[in-house]
Amino acid sequence: MSNEDIVEPPRSTRLAILIPFFVVTLIWGSTWIVIRDQIGQVPPSWSVTYRFAVAGLVMLGWAIAKRQPLRLDVRGWRFAAVLGLMQFVLNFNFVYRAEFYVTSGLVAVVFALLLVPNAILGRLFLGQQLGRQLLVGSAIAMAGVALLFIHEARQDPSATGNVLTGVAITFAGVLSASVANVMQATKTSRAYPMVPMLGTAMLLGAGMNALWAFVTAGPPTVEWRLGYFAGIAYLGIFASALAFTLYFGVIRVIGPAKAAYSSVLVPVIAMLLSTLFEGYRWSALAAAGALLALAGLVVALRARRPNR
Repeated sequence: MSNEDIVEPPRSTRLAILIPFFVVTLIWGSTWIVIRDQIGQVPPSWSVTYRFAVAGLVMLGWAIAKRQPLRLDVRGWRFAAVLGLMQFVLNFNFVYRAEFYVTSGLVAVVFALLLVPNAILGRLFLGQQLGRQLLVGSAIAMAGVALLFIHEARQDPSATGNVLTGVAITFAGVLSASVANVMQATKTSRAYPMVPMLGTAMLLGAGMNALWAFVTAGPPTVEWRLGYFAGIAYLGIFASALAFTLYFGVIRVIGPAKAAYSSVLVPVIAMLLSTLFEGYRWSALAAAGALLALAGLVVALRARRPNR
């Protein structure tokens, strides 16, 4: 048998990709409950500011410990500023505000649509081709997401206006996150060490959030409650510093389209956790949606030529 006859498994099925992929999915699946707990006394922009101030400091501390250079040239600062704006300012401000109008489960479901703009922008700006198997997996997964969406929307059919507003705000967050995702697969991103670049972007994002929060909501405020501070720590350290490092690393290997399948599984994880901690009750519709999402994920991740 010649070397040409040997078909290597797709990179997305390797443990070096699958392990961080599922770690990120588990972490981000848990964040919706934590974010929901943050909504209340503190304006969302200040909560986002605290989150990424913690995350950025952790990232730069990690970079120093790894002896990675912190200095950036003009191009690096410009890239970090745009990344911070799209990922750590617009995306998260939209998400936090969406939860004023709809349940955290519905926000998670809508965010699963990240797969669509990631695939489109990856094709337009990175030239990444979508193979037939990836498209089939996407169709199966999105059918599952549609069932989850219908289930969530039926929970409170009287609040149609709130649902539409929440969905629109969430989708704005999806588009912002998608731009940041595609940025991570560019040559510019690869030119800089990831940890100091992300740390800088997070701190720049925290600064922009703080300015916006001060202008729109007034001086900084905090909720003097252990759960609030624990939530900030969890969201800053695990859901931001750790998860974004792993997730953007996955994007650099398998591309933004496949990496976005994490967002397809996130609502399933969020609902499972809600079952344990919030008494969430599964319906046949929700169960079918979850199974379809999982099936689509398996089909898509096994696609062999997603980027050619």
